[in-house]
Formats: sequence, structure tokens, C-alpha cells
Amino acid sequence: MIHATCRALVAAGLLAASGVSAHDFDAAAQDAERRRIAEAFGWDLATAPVTGEAINDRLHVLFGVGGNVLVSHGEDGVLLVDDQFPEMVPRLEAAIDELHDGPVDFVVNTHWHFDHADGNLALGPAGTWLVSQANSREMMLETHVIDLVAVQYTQQAYPPAALPVITYDRSMQFHFNGERVDLLHFGPAHTTGDTAVIFRGSNVAHMGDVFNNAGYPFIDVGNGGDLDGVIAFCQAVLNEIDAETVVVPGHGPVTGYEQMQAYVAMLQVVRDRIAGLIGEGADLEAVLAAKPTAGFDERYGDPALFIDRAYFSLAGAGSGSGD
Repeated sequence: MIHATCRALVAAGLLAASGVSAHDFDAAAQDAERRRIAEAFGWDLATAPVTGEAINDRLHVLFGVGGNVLVSHGEDGVLLVDDQFPEMVPRLEAAIDELHDGPVDFVVNTHWHFDHADGNLALGPAGTWLVSQANSREMMLETHVIDLVAVQYTQQAYPPAALPVITYDRSMQFHFNGERVDLLHFGPAHTTGDTAVIFRGSNVAHMGDVFNNAGYPFIDVGNGGDLDGVIAFCQAVLNEIDAETVVVPGHGPVTGYEQMQAYVAMLQVVRDRIAGLIGEGADLEAVLAAKPTAGFDERYGDPALFIDRAYFSLAGAGSGSGD
């Protein structure tokens, strides 16, 4: 069991070195902002259930509100990949209690966005060790606006206890619950700090939001995300896994290698179409009118947000008027 006091002292020491103060975090304001975005997207943070899917006897996926949570449980304890929202944490913990008797020892944040990492606000102070790619921790140190085009979300700098206390640059490894767990980063993609988590013994990969199996991806261009980077990141992970790998996307159903290959192929086609239009002088309105996602919308849904963010990624014109 990880001792909460030890964990808190480590967090406080790291924050003292960085110059960030716990007083910079306004919990009431962040709660209000989270309620606002939940209402905009129709999320019920108060009562939404948590459901689960077993991959094998030591890995389970939990679905609630926010990013998919992967649970590794066994003789070494509990490791989560992502942790959704603080409001969801009690229901996540109840589901984990049915798998393993004990606390959450580690959380790996696949990136810093609120719907994948705000659970840090509850789990960090309870003693969980938080882990991320170094750029994600850097983003958590400051307040950022996430431009979702139709709505903007202001994610405040996290307080000390909610920050990762373990970070890495390109790769690191856990040896946990009988298998090697690789954390891999391949440059800016969905964000500047994405992590793919590969459970080598189980042959399972959690992709975070670099791979969205519920629709088109969101590229956080305003905070350094990059469409070409999404493609490159996914391809790099495909090179690390095989045809039998179980793939856990950031959102949507658990899937596999072939489905992620098809996702990359779609992104390449749409990228080339949009780049061609930009090369001909098309502005965003003209690109939207040209329907560059034609042939894919039945599978991936409404493309408006994706096309907008892809346009600004490829045009190199910043993130547009939303920032």
C-alpha cells in the first residue's frame, strides 16, 4: 500500500521546486467549469454508471464518463490508465473493489485533458502515485483553454497533490502484476504529452485519445497537437504491437490492430485531401464545403470539429479564432 503522507510530501517537494502554489487552484471555479462542459455534452457526472469489460484475469476496462480506464490488478496492487473525473472516482473505486481488495497504487495519465486526468484531483490526495509524460505534467502546471470549437473549456493548473510525481520523456517501464508495462511517447499528436501504454505480457495497448474509436479524433491544435503527429504516433505504436493485440482507445469500444490500421488509413486520406485544398488556397469555409471526410462519416460521425482542427494543424495558422 502506498502511504498517502509520503506521496503528498513528494508532490509538495516537486511543486516547491517548480514555484507553483496550491493556492493557484480554485476548486469551486473548476467544479463550475466542469459542470458547464458536462451540461454542454450531456454528461451526467452525478449518477452515470460505471460498467466493465474483462480482457483477461488481470486487466479490465471500465467505462463511465470520460476516457476509458484500464485496470491492472494483481499481487502488486492496482494500476490505472487514466481516471476520468473526481465525481466518477467513487464509482470507479467501487468497480475496482470487485476486482481487487486494496487502494489504487498508480495512475498513468495518457495525457493532461480533463476527461482523462481530472480524477487526479481525488486520487492524488488519497495517496495514489501519478505518472505521465513530462509535457503533460508541464501542461498541468498552468491554466489552458481547450478549444472544442463549439465550446471552450478552461482547465486550471492542478494543485500539488493532483500532479504527476513520476514523469518520463520518450519511454519508461513498469514491472507490475507479472508483466512488463511500457510507456511510450512519439512526439506531439492529440496533445504534446501523449502516452501509449502497452502491457507486454497481456498484449494489450491503451492509446489514450491518439486513437478515438467513438468518432473522429480531436486534435488540440491550440495547445500543440498535430494531425501529422497523430498519424505518426499511431503508426509507431502499430510497429510496436501485432495483429493479435487488444487495443483500448481513449473513447469507444475495445478493439484491435486492424481497426487502428483502418483509422490511420482514414486519417491519411483526409489529411491529404485537406492539405491539397489548402495548397489550392482554400480557407476553412471552403475546406468544410468540399467535404474532405466523404466516405468516412457513416463510420466516424460528424466531422465538423475534426475538419476545423485538422485545417488549422495543416495550415500552420495557429488554432483559429477560438483561442
